[in-house]
Amino acid sequence: MASAMILAAGLGTRLRPLTDEMPKPLLWLGDRPLIAHIAERLVAGGVVRVAVNKSHLAERFSRDLLAAFPAPVEVLHEPEPLGTAGGLANAAGALGEGDVVLWNGDILIDLDVAALSAAHAAHGRHGAGATLAVAPRPVGEGTIGVGARGEVVRLRGERFGDEVAGGDFVGVHVTGGALRRRLPPRGCMVGDVYLPWLREGRSLATFAAPAVWHDIGTLAAYLAASAHWLSQRGLGSYVGPGASVAEGVDVAGSVVGAGARVEGAGALRGCVVWPGAQVVLGAGAPLERAVVTAKGTVARAAA
Repeated sequence: MASAMILAAGLGTRLRPLTDEMPKPLLWLGDRPLIAHIAERLVAGGVVRVAVNKSHLAERFSRDLLAAFPAPVEVLHEPEPLGTAGGLANAAGALGEGDVVLWNGDILIDLDVAALSAAHAAHGRHGAGATLAVAPRPVGEGTIGVGARGEVVRLRGERFGDEVAGGDFVGVHVTGGALRRRLPPRGCMVGDVYLPWLREGRSLATFAAPAVWHDIGTLAAYLAASAHWLSQRGLGSYVGPGASVAEGVDVAGSVVGAGARVEGAGALRGCVVWPGAQVVLGAGAPLERAVVTAKGTVARAAA
């Protein structure tokens, strides 16, 4: 598998006010932006060429950011978002022909990309147009129904066969050449490409994804992904290079980005402080389950 695309052109409306300052795939997660974690996972799985589409706050995809990626990146600007299918169609020149790994730019998951690609190569020889990574759920639950051969038999409420297991589509998939040739200039991969394919009696395959994954679509989900990043590394908290934390501040379960400053006295619990941000804590109630942006916005998650 040589090529992949990170879908990064969405508006991220549910994550406002964070996405008023930064596109969702560029949100700070641990020691780097979310999109850099995705790129690292793709390269570890054998991808050598990556395309990224951008639209909302496109100027934030800076040259310095892209230079830090572990593989060559071609960025495609969409003046207006084309949708997941349209974005992939627009990237045809950058990606070449054949199979492409698609990864939603708001998904954090420890997925074996090489195994997913190999699974699709096997399924594709039997006519599967794409292979979707699916986290396991009981029969009838989740966004996907899986048949006895691992095929998709339920999608968006439509049924195409007998279901033996349920699952959640995790936003990572391999799309084959036959389906790529049918892509519309605008539209959704699921609604405008995968469902019509299934209605024609054709097949889509599934790949067993890890049960733990993060769809970073809300503030609570973003904070949960940050906590997961810490726990994976056995860290109680993380303070990035050049950041400073005053002696009177107790940091727990939080990420303080590079060059940030936490001043005053008090507790910082379950928070993310973006790189370059400044926060002054009072001696009263702690700052809990909040994100502090570079412009000083403090966004608190609901209790």
